[in-house]
Amino acid sequence: MALKNRYDFVMLFDVENGNPNGDPDAGNSPRVDPETEYGYITDVCLKRKIRNYVALCKEGEPGYNILIQPDRSLNAKFTDAYEQEGLRTKGKGKNPDDVRRARDYMCANYFDVRAFGAVMSTGDDPCGIVRGPVQINFAKSLSPVTIQDISITRQARTTDARTETGETEMGRKSFIPYGLYRAEGYISAALANKVTNLSEEDVELLWTAIINMFENDHSAARGKMCMRKLYIFKHENVLGNCPSHILFDKIQVEEKDGKRPPRGFEDYEVVVDAQMPNGVELIEKL
Repeated sequence: MALKNRYDFVMLFDVENGNPNGDPDAGNSPRVDPETEYGYITDVCLKRKIRNYVALCKEGEPGYNILIQPDRSLNAKFTDAYEQEGLRTKGKGKNPDDVRRARDYMCANYFDVRAFGAVMSTGDDPCGIVRGPVQINFAKSLSPVTIQDISITRQARTTDARTETGETEMGRKSFIPYGLYRAEGYISAALANKVTNLSEEDVELLWTAIINMFENDHSAARGKMCMRKLYIFKHENVLGNCPSHILFDKIQVEEKDGKRPPRGFEDYEVVVDAQMPNGVELIEKL
């Protein structure tokens, strides 16, 4: 079913004693803006968690495969599209009509392609480039974060040679004592209807995945991560009734007096301006 409404949304989530998104270029330390000391988390990290949730709850269901995961190479999946559509004997994708048919197959069978889009123009069986209707910005912390780097010991050596120097060896672990993060996103109904056929059922699955994306992703490295709030702005029509930045400004998060540095969600106050522009409905999922 075609989408009839544009959506914008705001996510508030936090981390306690964990590393929400390590930077490989900084020894996997939590990502921080060096000028402001505010933490940030990439859109790729957030979409990975959404993909993982969909893969868990929709495993084996037609139409809910996940393209971006390390089970097989991307080109092998593109070749599958050609074989399923009977395009292998037609010039291996050189015909634009073949590429379009292969692209439509990928959109129909892979949830993350329908939602986030994908660059599928590699290999001998290209499936084109899909611009996803669901876009998520980098998440940014609401306050500066402090990175702590502590020493840890490991009592299991990896080689016999290392055991000759002792039973334990030292390591390092970086974490943030507490950080509340905000991320904003968009769903373009016009783009969904034109290209990927993202459905209302897909959108409801997206909300469920966002709410639960940390619940099946716990690890010692990431600490305690919780989705605290999900605010959805539903527009009356496909193109929207109000610019997204005006709606995002309706959600303000402030530190409570005397709670510096913040060490819990209760140290913040979320202020919501419930007066919406004409044609926009505010939905609070959490």
